[in-house]
Amino acid sequence: MRLDDQQESRNVEDRRGGGFGVGRGGLGIGSIVVALVASYFLGIDPMVVLGLLSDVDAPSAQVSARKTPVEDEMGRFVAKVLGSTEETWAQIFRENDARYREPKLVLFSGSTPSACGTGQAAMGPFYCPADQKVYIDLSFYSDLRERFHAPGEFAQAYVIAHEVGHHVQNLLGISDKVREAQQGISRSRANALSVRQELQADCFAGVWGHRADAAKNIIEPGEIEQALTAAAAIGDDRLQQQSQGRIVPESFTHGTSEQRMRWFRRGLDSGDLRQCDTFKAAAL
Repeated sequence: MRLDDQQESRNVEDRRGGGFGVGRGGLGIGSIVVALVASYFLGIDPMVVLGLLSDVDAPSAQVSARKTPVEDEMGRFVAKVLGSTEETWAQIFRENDARYREPKLVLFSGSTPSACGTGQAAMGPFYCPADQKVYIDLSFYSDLRERFHAPGEFAQAYVIAHEVGHHVQNLLGISDKVREAQQGISRSRANALSVRQELQADCFAGVWGHRADAAKNIIEPGEIEQALTAAAAIGDDRLQQQSQGRIVPESFTHGTSEQRMRWFRRGLDSGDLRQCDTFKAAAL
């Protein structure tokens, strides 16, 4: 990808160095006691409480230090991709007389607290609407390259853009509507709604790719195919076949490989948010 001229986002929170440890610029003993008390009496995961307290309990200098741009090469790449999504979505929201609120992106290793529970590397990248943060353990990129055979920078950028797509859904109220619709219905029908939500996030990722490339010519030859390979590699049908040797469509939550490629491509070809209404599509 051509990102030399792209400004790095300042919304990256690097927790890979143990930013929540006592005596290392993290939370103090008092905060840990509060977390343990909440866990004992309220049944709340103490790691979740620590994650929430970190944003309000730490001295401002410590918070600032955690959120400065990272210094390693992969961290800078992620910060530039996030910066590109910020510019793109800010412009799209302006075109619709709205203001885009930027998400934070948390880099972590192994596990980390979030407002949605403890994030684990095995979960893969995820977006938490409760704190409006994207979480990623960069070891996922090794899995993407080696386990899923989907190498390349645009493939890596697609992963971030997909999670940012969930943030856009959150801002637009789509996520809340899906959660409401999922209440009181069967698991298979709730899963079907999740599939449509995930495919829309894929389409939103494509919209970002189209807009960012039109503005700054960031996509190099062959990279679109890399992103499509990544989308296909994490389709429900392929993952189920690899992990359990059989495919169970009613348990799909993200969509098939073909569907994920189709909707990402739809956003990438059009650059039009209106083309991403998976909830009204007769066929996915």
